[in-house]
Amino acid sequence: MSALNLYDTATREVGVFKPLIPGQVSMYVCGATVQSHPHIGHVRSAVNFDILRRWLTWSGYDVTFIRNVTDIDDKILHKAVHEKSPWWAVAMKYERIFTQAFASLNVLPPTYEPRATGHITQMIELMEKLIANGAAYAPGNGDVYLEVRKLKRYLTLSGQKLDDLQPAADADETYKRDPRDFALWKAAKPGDPSWPTPWGAGRPGWHLECSAMAHAYLGEAFDIHGGGLDLVFPHHENEIAQSEAAGYKFANRWLHNAWVTQAGEKMSKSLGNTLQVETILQRVRGIELRWYLGSAHYRSMLEYSEAALDESAVAFRRIENFLTRSVELLGTEPEPTITDAFCAAMNDDLAVPAGLASISENLRLGNQAITDGDKKTIAKNANEIRGALQILGCDPFDTNYPQIASGNVSAALDGVIQLALKERAAARERKDFAASDAIRDGLLALGITIEDTAQGPRWSMEEKS
Repeated sequence: MSALNLYDTATREVGVFKPLIPGQVSMYVCGATVQSHPHIGHVRSAVNFDILRRWLTWSGYDVTFIRNVTDIDDKILHKAVHEKSPWWAVAMKYERIFTQAFASLNVLPPTYEPRATGHITQMIELMEKLIANGAAYAPGNGDVYLEVRKLKRYLTLSGQKLDDLQPAADADETYKRDPRDFALWKAAKPGDPSWPTPWGAGRPGWHLECSAMAHAYLGEAFDIHGGGLDLVFPHHENEIAQSEAAGYKFANRWLHNAWVTQAGEKMSKSLGNTLQVETILQRVRGIELRWYLGSAHYRSMLEYSEAALDESAVAFRRIENFLTRSVELLGTEPEPTITDAFCAAMNDDLAVPAGLASISENLRLGNQAITDGDKKTIAKNANEIRGALQILGCDPFDTNYPQIASGNVSAALDGVIQLALKERAAARERKDFAASDAIRDGLLALGITIEDTAQGPRWSMEEKS
C-alpha cells in the first residue's frame, strides 16, 4: 500500500505523512462558534475532516480527534441581546443544533469536544507563561496582549508581512505597544460575562482559547491542525504565535478545507447568502447532502446550486439502488472492501474525486453483471462500492442514517408496492395493458418508479422536484 501523502499549508507542499508517535495520530480541528444555525459551509469542514479521520482509522492509526466549541464570543453576546436570553443559554441552544446537524450527516463525534468556558484555568496558565517569557504584557486595564514584533516566525503560515497588516481591531489601541498586537484577554465590560485573573476580570480572546485547549488535550506537539481556509489568518497565525512563544512546537502539519461558494462568493452570514443545513435537509436526505459536500477535493472550492445538489443526489441514488439490487439477488449485505484504486486516491492527499471515479467504474461493472446474471461479479463490485462509501461516510447500510434504515414502515411500504406489482403482472398476463399502465402511472405519481428487469419488476423512490 502506498504511503499517505497530505498537503501542508505551512510548506505549501504535498508530502508523506509521518505521525509523531508511530501508530497514533493526534488531530485538532477548530469547531463551531455557536451563535447561530449551521450552514453548509460549516458542515463541509466537518465532513472533510471526518473523511480524513475515517481514512486514518482504516489505515490502522489510533486517532485522537479534538474539535472544540467556542461558547464565549462577541457574536454570542450580541445574539444574546437580540434573543433576550442569557449568553450561556444561547451558546447551549446552538451547540445542540450544530451537534444535530453533524449527526444528520453521519459526522463521527470527536474523541473530546472541549468548550472554551471550561478551560479558563488553562488559558490563565498560558498567559502567565507568555508574560514570564516576555512575549505578552498586561498594560494594567485588565487586557493582556501578545507583542507580535518579538516573534521570530510570525505570519509564516499565511506568508504576509507584519507592516502590511491592518491594526488588530479586537481591543482599545490605547493600551497596545503596537497597533498589530492582538488581545489574549479582554477586560470586562459592564453586563458582560467575566472570569477573575491576576490582571483583572475579563474574558478570553478567540485565539487564546484554541491554543490552551489543544495543549491541554494533545500536549506541546501534535500531528495535524485543521480548519477552514478562512481561519489561516488571523486565527491560526495567532494560535501558532501564542503556542511557539510559550515554547511549544504545536502543530506538525496544517490542513485547510476550501469554502462552499454561491455565485462565486464565500458562504457567510454577513453576505446574507447562507443555506442552513436544516433547510437543505428538507430537500435531500442527510446521506445525499454528505455525498455532495464530500465529492469535491477538500482544497477545492465547491460552488453550490440547487441543480448541482439535485444532480449529485440522483447520482448517489443510482449507487444506492445497485446495492439494494445486490442484496435482493445475493441475499446478504455487501462486505466492505477497499480497492487499490480507491486506496491510491485517498493516499494522494485525499483525492476523493479520483475515488469517486473508481466507484463509478464499480457501478458500471456491477450493473452489467446484473444484466448478465453474474453473481460473483455483482458481489465483488458491491463489496468494493460499500468499502469506499464507508470511508466517505455514505454507507446506506449504516444505521446512523435512521431515515434509510430498514424498519416496520419501510417493510410495510414494500409489501404494499409488491401487491400493486402483482396486480400489474396479472393485468399484463391477461393482456389488459390499460390496467397495467394505470397501476404503473399511479405509482409514478406517488414518486415510485418501476423498472422491468430480467429478474422481475423492481421499484425505487424518486424525489419530486
